[in-house]
Amino acid sequence: MRRRSVIKGIAGTAIAWPLLARAQQLPVPVVGVLGAASSDEQAPYTMEFVRGLNETGFVEGRNVAIEYHWAEGHYDRLPALAAELVRKEIAVILASGGQPSIRAAAAATSTIPIVFLVAVDPVAQGYVASLNRPGGNLTGVSFLAQEIASKRFELLRELVPKVTKLALLVNPVGPSSEDERRAVEAAARDVGQTVLVLKASSAGDVEAAFTTSAENKADAMLVTADSLFLRQRG
Repeated sequence: MRRRSVIKGIAGTAIAWPLLARAQQLPVPVVGVLGAASSDEQAPYTMEFVRGLNETGFVEGRNVAIEYHWAEGHYDRLPALAAELVRKEIAVILASGGQPSIRAAAAATSTIPIVFLVAVDPVAQGYVASLNRPGGNLTGVSFLAQEIASKRFELLRELVPKVTKLALLVNPVGPSSEDERRAVEAAARDVGQTVLVLKASSAGDVEAAFTTSAENKADAMLVTADSLFLRQRG
């Protein structure tokens, strides 16, 4: 994946402008990171994020500060964490960890710039007005997971052409899981493919899903875009 370059791009393009715009108001601008996961889980990406800031001239401890608020996987904590960042009048919020973080940040402020990284279509979700002119105080990067779900299915069939039964791992509480499931199932129907939908909303569920996949003799598995599965990628 090109995740490092994506995060560098966020730091270099989306974050630079709000920091500069507010530099006259704050002696040292503060970037607030609102993360749905934990600091340990996000450590590799945090390192690249800081590196990206450095490459655009913002060095932590010298001309920019970073304040991290981690929900540790407890999404219900995000609204309070977002409100705390807003009270501190930071320069920009980086909403990390998908839609729960974005929604919490957007609900907390309509003036502080918010930068996001999300799998779904941000226009369809109402986060931005359009991809080329976001409007409002939100901007960021989207992987458009729903749109590429069928393409991922096609790629898997090219890599494993003898697949007859496909397992699809979804998080039933994930905001984009249903859209991805429908896209994959539609693509599978077109080629007479059987799809075994496996649901997991915890680490234990993920283990059980792989067991069920093996018991049902699935030939391959597609994993939908969800922060839970990213955390359990090992």
